[in-house]
Amino acid sequence: MPVLGALLAVAALAYGGAALAGYGTGELSIPGGGATTLLRAAVFATLAVHLGELAGARIAGPGPLPHPWGRGAALLGAAACFGQIAVLAQVSRLDLMAAYSTREGGLLLATANGFALAAAAAGPRRPAWAVAPLALVVVAEAWRAHPEAYTPEYGAALTVVHLTAASLWVGGLLYVLRTLRLRPDGDGRWRMFTRYARLAGWLYAALAATGLCSTLRRLPADVVFSTAYGRVLMAKLLLMAVVSAYALAAHRRLRRHRDPDGAAAPARAELVALAAVVAVSAVLTVVPDPHWLSLR
Repeated sequence: MPVLGALLAVAALAYGGAALAGYGTGELSIPGGGATTLLRAAVFATLAVHLGELAGARIAGPGPLPHPWGRGAALLGAAACFGQIAVLAQVSRLDLMAAYSTREGGLLLATANGFALAAAAAGPRRPAWAVAPLALVVVAEAWRAHPEAYTPEYGAALTVVHLTAASLWVGGLLYVLRTLRLRPDGDGRWRMFTRYARLAGWLYAALAATGLCSTLRRLPADVVFSTAYGRVLMAKLLLMAVVSAYALAAHRRLRRHRDPDGAAAPARAELVALAAVVAVSAVLTVVPDPHWLSLR
């Protein structure tokens, strides 16, 4: 029940976040913004589950492994992409074929195909075959998120790194926590958690660097608090501060006491906070680009 309640709260945050952030800014509301944000959050979450599973299986080492979720996550991600195309067709008053021919529709179709190929490749024998189609998902999503006229290639490149790092962090943590429950006490559990913590440190650095560059590139300083984009970004930064605190608490318990069970409690709280970050990140892709409101 606590997990279900947390998921419902994250879904509500995704659905209503854009409208809440835009209140009082004078910006036009986004048609179908709530449904689009919810579906994009599903895309980010399913990508994280599948990529995190591929990385987590290597981090876990020998021993029992949890039931794979990659194929189901990829199929759900493909469905979320087709759902976004349906919303696009509805709000644009286009038929589905016409929606596919738009820039956004074409990139969503590429993302859906990447998920479908990843689901087909997912299996016990060669799970790594899903890496290439998941890379297609990341690249297509990065291009979809940057339609702006000013240097979209730089924004897309930053998003590729940012989205990959975020997916490995969130999905890897989920997989490690699932694996931890299956294994008896012993040094192997501590080693697994330590390997993940080492990787997470590098992923955090990549996220911080690309996030800072994207912010400086896309958000003018004079509209930080007067635009929906700026407000959502501030909310994301606050959530990341919470995530960082839980991550540091887990790392401290792991390093000082060599206690994976003790580290698991703050790590689970970290995962919940990361789910909220995923929802806020989805909102960030829907709210208007703040450049046009910047003072000239």
